[in-house]
Amino acid sequence: MRDVLIIGSGPSGWTAAIYTARAGLHPTLIASSVETGGELMKTTTVENFPGFLEGVQGPDLMAILQQQAERFGTEVIYDDAVELDLDGPVKTVRTGLGDTYTARSIILSTGSAYRRLGLPREDLLSGHGVSWCATCDGFFFTDKVVAVVGGGDSAMEEATFLTRFAKQVYVIHRRDSLRASQIMQKRAQDDPKITFVWNSTVSALLGTDQLSGVELTDTVTGEQRQLDLDGLFVAIGNDPRTELVKDQVALEDNGCIRVEGRSSRTSIPGVFAAGDVIDPTYRQAITAAGSGCVAALDAQSYLISHAVPADPAVAAQS
Repeated sequence: MRDVLIIGSGPSGWTAAIYTARAGLHPTLIASSVETGGELMKTTTVENFPGFLEGVQGPDLMAILQQQAERFGTEVIYDDAVELDLDGPVKTVRTGLGDTYTARSIILSTGSAYRRLGLPREDLLSGHGVSWCATCDGFFFTDKVVAVVGGGDSAMEEATFLTRFAKQVYVIHRRDSLRASQIMQKRAQDDPKITFVWNSTVSALLGTDQLSGVELTDTVTGEQRQLDLDGLFVAIGNDPRTELVKDQVALEDNGCIRVEGRSSRTSIPGVFAAGDVIDPTYRQAITAAGSGCVAALDAQSYLISHAVPADPAVAAQS
């Protein structure tokens, strides 16, 4: 029996592990068998995470957070949670390798996944011209030509933000009108750096090791043409990873796990959530890390208020 079990190994999961470990709760973190580190493992230089003057590679940042968590005694399991039973005071987690773990509290840090275009070599060019985060990567495209795919508020926000750096920003949308709010549409349409490419989908990514452009297919005529680009930002939405718990904890209309106010408390006592799985808006490494801190402190308070003593067997293993 563990005091705290954390599912997910992004910034929120590792931060929750650091805080709970330092509190003497001997957390166990299920990190995944193949995708340890979350979305930051697919990025290159991260320049906006505090404390790194010259920036840090996404995978290196995740490695540092993991080392810090393990330094304080976090147990790391390289497996995938496949089934959860969150009812009652004892929570149960079953993994893909067939192991079962029980805990008095659970922190869900399963993150979210950016929607992909579903094109060949998309993952290969991730971090090499293809991005899903303008605030993360926009600076690297100073005086470059870029495009944003999408027609919602997020796409307009990305495009407008990118005009601070890029010399030309295209917005590629599959229809002839946007679904974004009027204020966001107007802001983008009034920007002289933004050009709209209507009734078009990206049908191929061009370039070998670095994006050099895209192939566009006209959704009305079927005609294809090439658009030369230095960068492509995909803003067609993201989906919180809630498959494991969607039938157990309450969710928001947008699919994120519902929490009480600014806390991490879910609809089930002893179950907490942090990071992108509760945040459809900011989705930054630093906000996820802060959210992980909140979840750790909430879990600690929960265990204290329920007068649950630390498990000496677990403590002896740390």
